[in-house]
Amino acid sequence: MKVTAVSSVVSGPNPHHVDARKIYDSPHAMAVVITLRPGEALKKHITPVDVFFYVLEGTGVCEIGDEKQTVGKDMLVESPARIPHRWSNVSDAVFRVLVVKVPKPTEETKLL
Repeated sequence: MKVTAVSSVVSGPNPHHVDARKIYDSPHAMAVVITLRPGEALKKHITPVDVFFYVLEGTGVCEIGDEKQTVGKDMLVESPARIPHRWSNVSDAVFRVLVVKVPKPTEETKLL
């Protein structure tokens, strides 16, 4: 068994310049915990694989394609491959999301 304390994982460099901790990385899938402080947002981007997001804490705005919705804790959001998407924190509290990419991407995410 392998147990990972997310708080002990160091945030890695990323084009969004936010706290992004890769907590799971296998040949088949990848999981990252993203923390957005108030006012922070991801840049709009395209992921080469399907992604699902699970909101761990707080409230944020998710944009996928032409759709935009405010989501909160314990909500799951599905994002198909190659559709532009982004997250933003317009609240005054921390917003944390678990990002799961399946299968593990073999191409880089493309910023728009």
